[in-house]
Amino acid sequence: MGAILLDNISFEPDRTLAQRRLRVDPESALAVELDGRLAEATEIARPKALYHVGLIESRDDDGVVIDGIRFTSRVLAVNLAETHRVFAYVATCGSEIDAWAHAMDDVLHQYWAETIKEMALRAAMAALSKDIAERLQPSKLSTMNPGSLRDWPLKEQRQLFALFGEDTEDTIGVRLEKSLLMSPNKSVSGIRFETEHDFASCQLCPRRDCPGRRAPYDADLYDRRYKLDSPSGDAT
Repeated sequence: MGAILLDNISFEPDRTLAQRRLRVDPESALAVELDGRLAEATEIARPKALYHVGLIESRDDDGVVIDGIRFTSRVLAVNLAETHRVFAYVATCGSEIDAWAHAMDDVLHQYWAETIKEMALRAAMAALSKDIAERLQPSKLSTMNPGSLRDWPLKEQRQLFALFGEDTEDTIGVRLEKSLLMSPNKSVSGIRFETEHDFASCQLCPRRDCPGRRAPYDADLYDRRYKLDSPSGDAT
């Protein structure tokens, strides 16, 4: 199966949510300004997503080979031990709303635009989840993202993008920079996989006060599930 493009994604930003996240009083003059920006974004934004169903060809203690491309990560290898396929994806707020945001002169509106772009990205991710569920009917899914753990560093973005075998900039407007970050900045890439165990990279990340945390840190999880033992049975 080739890459599946989702480029007709509805975006209707939640006014109340935007006011709450941006701490704008619903009765204030700023709320009127924000309404105007939200209306513009609704007209301009074209969030998009691209995903590829990859087959796991081989695996070892330190990684897996998916469609001929090797990914090096002990955590990824363990997480994929019981499945034969993955869903590699790139999702984005879209180059259209990114250009709109960059054209703003007002610092406050620029700040608002970044939050609105994030809302557009969430719309793309919701559409991605819905399409995978309806088209392929997987069991419970978990996700890993390159760069979210030291075990799976950001340099693995190159392998992930290589899975698509095409220019993602032409397809969905996402460019992988030399820094291995993505442009537009409100874009996300990763691998979703079927699993019986709920997993989030946050469980292995000790960073405190992280605004994006989706699960509590589990200090013993790596030793319990991912640590590789030596042949003698002693932990390495």
